[in-house]
Amino acid sequence: MSAMTSIEWTDATWNPLRGCSRVSDGCRNCYAEKVAMRFRGEGQPYEGLVRMTTQGPKWTGEIKLVPAALREPFGWAKPRRVFVNSMSDLFHESVPFEFIASVFAVMSVTTRHTYQVLTKRPARMLEFFQWVKDGAGCFDDDAISSRLPKDIPWVPHHHNTRRGGYDNCGPGFPYENVWLGVSVENQATADERIPLLLQCPAAVRWISAEPLLGPVDLERVLWPDLGDHRVDVLRGGYWNEAPYLLGARSAALGAPKGGFTNHSDMPGKLDWVVVGGESGNGARPMNPWWARSLRDQCDAAGVKFLFKQWGEWAEQTPEQQRQLAGSVIMKHLSAWPDGTLGHGDFRENGGYGRPLFPVGKKAAGRLLDGRTHDEFPEAR
Repeated sequence: MSAMTSIEWTDATWNPLRGCSRVSDGCRNCYAEKVAMRFRGEGQPYEGLVRMTTQGPKWTGEIKLVPAALREPFGWAKPRRVFVNSMSDLFHESVPFEFIASVFAVMSVTTRHTYQVLTKRPARMLEFFQWVKDGAGCFDDDAISSRLPKDIPWVPHHHNTRRGGYDNCGPGFPYENVWLGVSVENQATADERIPLLLQCPAAVRWISAEPLLGPVDLERVLWPDLGDHRVDVLRGGYWNEAPYLLGARSAALGAPKGGFTNHSDMPGKLDWVVVGGESGNGARPMNPWWARSLRDQCDAAGVKFLFKQWGEWAEQTPEQQRQLAGSVIMKHLSAWPDGTLGHGDFRENGGYGRPLFPVGKKAAGRLLDGRTHDEFPEAR
């Protein structure tokens, strides 16, 4: 059965594989490691996949494929949004391409569901699609067929002979019900992962900026192999450095922007942005202006935006601060509009800052400037 979930941007989770390994600072307080620790005993689902360290639970790096889980979506009568591999990463380096193709095969024919695939490994995702494009196809290979449970009411042979390219993926590829996304936590991971995502065929491309650990400018993402050229991944072009001159270079991070130039050869752009702060023990605070900046960037570009949560830390009104007075959580940090986050006088760093308090996820809530943001995209 699918696991119903309280994650704000999905309805259920589906885990045809288990286990993972850390790849960046956004993994430091991974919730999935903590969940897996509860089920790591002998004979349990996460046996051998997670271990306890002096810093807390940590993945061992071992991956366990669960072919039996591939039949689950066929039994879900009610359409739902499905977060694929909430307890792993579909594009982990230990997952065979044939198994990934089996997952795509199931998603392609259970079209009543919308599948939300999220990875921190877009380089391997791009390698997978290149493998498909080079002739492996999504369905025909016997190694793919052999991984599908025998009782799935569908035989994954769309063609009698391998045709190469994406033709073997069946009609409607890229599939409207499969959304591909990457996790980013700061500008560096945005620069690294988003261009790779945009080179992958998808009806919807999205990012989850959670936990958001630093500012992210989606209007100026570094494009690979073009020096310091930065592109607007919300619009599909680039902003010239100011003042605008024909043929000018792209504006650097933090520099004034001039005119906008379309990139006719951009392989794609983002359709959806999800933002959230970190929760759980040891959670790091999110500067409210990082979230506001992404909201405003999306609003200006007409891109759908969803604010998931503040996490453990949140701004507090003067009245809320008075209620906190004398409590053990009166410790606070200061957040400034320039993106600075730390200790100091509220008037430093170019203006008045705001105090952030560790009030807990529930108390912090998910209102951004007094309202919820629950926008969802549509397939192009």
